Formats: sequence, structure tokens, C-alpha cells
Amino acid sequence: MRENVLSDPAAITRADYVTMLAPERGACWVAESRGEILGFSWADFAARNVWALFVRPERERRGVGRAVHATMMDAFFSRSDTRVWLGTTPGTRAVAFYRAAGWIESGLLANGEVRFEMDAPRWTQCRTAFNARR
Repeated sequence: MRENVLSDPAAITRADYVTMLAPERGACWVAESRGEILGFSWADFAARNVWALFVRPERERRGVGRAVHATMMDAFFSRSDTRVWLGTTPGTRAVAFYRAAGWIESGLLANGEVRFEMDAPRWTQCRTAFNARR
């Protein structure tokens, strides 16, 4: 990753990953080609939060992020119409990605990240146009 690098990799433990994979808690989707992981997204269903979405730098701008994002968002809204949120570092390409996907900025989090929100009607409206981009 070039941006949004976890400042303390020890902050997320193996136990955190195990917890996030419990079906009632979360799910992860991986885009791969010929055994190579191209990108992934991870949903926290309990907190209605995008826990992670990353694409290998050399695979950016090829639709990988859009694909794992769409799969994750469809999963969120198939479970509930409740709004979803995420936080990301200001001034990064992630901010532009989420804006292009239709996310709405709703302020700053306590850690200084930009907070974005998405609801089911907006996702339905934005999904096709965002995923059609090249």
C-alpha cells in the first residue's frame, strides 16, 4: 500500500481477524488472478462499517477496487437498509474513490480521518454508474 498504511501493525491482532470473520460479525472478499491477490474488501456487519478495502498498487485503476467494493456493499444492503460508514485519511486517493462511488462526507472522526456514509437508496442509485467507469 502507498497510502492509508496502518501506523501500528500490531494494533490489529490475529484475534481481531478471527472475530471479523464470524458470519454474524463480518465478511471479506478477495479479488485474485492466477493465485495472486489483487485486492480485498472487509465488512464489519455489526458496526455497519467498511473495515478495509485495499488494492495492490500495481493493480490500481483496473476495476479491482470497484469489484470488491460493489460485492461488499451489496452484502451490506442485502442484510439491512441501515446506513454504512467508513473512515479514511484526508487527501488520499481513497477519498476520491469513495466520492466517485457516491459516498457522502459526514465530518471527521476523532482520529482525524474523513467519515463517509452510504445508505441503501444512494447505493442503488450510484452502483451501476460507478461500476461502469473505466
